[in-house]
Amino acid sequence: QVQLVESGGGLVQAGGSLRLSCAASGRTFSAYTMGWFRQAPGKEREFVAYITWIYNTNYADSVKGRFTISRDNAKNTLYLQMNSLKPEDTAVYYCARSRAGTSGSSYSEYDYWGQGTQVTVSS
Repeated sequence: QVQLVESGGGLVQAGGSLRLSCAASGRTFSAYTMGWFRQAPGKEREFVAYITWIYNTNYADSVKGRFTISRDNAKNTLYLQMNSLKPEDTAVYYCARSRAGTSGSSYSEYDYWGQGTQVTVSS
């Protein structure tokens, strides 16, 4: 059973930074694409970024140049460095593990999810 636990969310002023972490259980973390998604109140869950098992990355246009996804396979941990935060970045952020052999931005390509961490950006 895979468990994903996010941390690092909080309240920050616009222009500030936060670093989210996602600790994963299991011994095969390094073999999967890992992603970050977010969901704002009243909106659908949306793709933020992913990183493949060979460290290829992809970002949503809305965060490109401001957010950086990374992973430490030795620690079974996924990260999301968020800089130049905007009020529209306010959401619950979720980490997710992809289905075997897949890597993409679609919600359906991920089969394990964390419980989420709240990020609130004040103007």
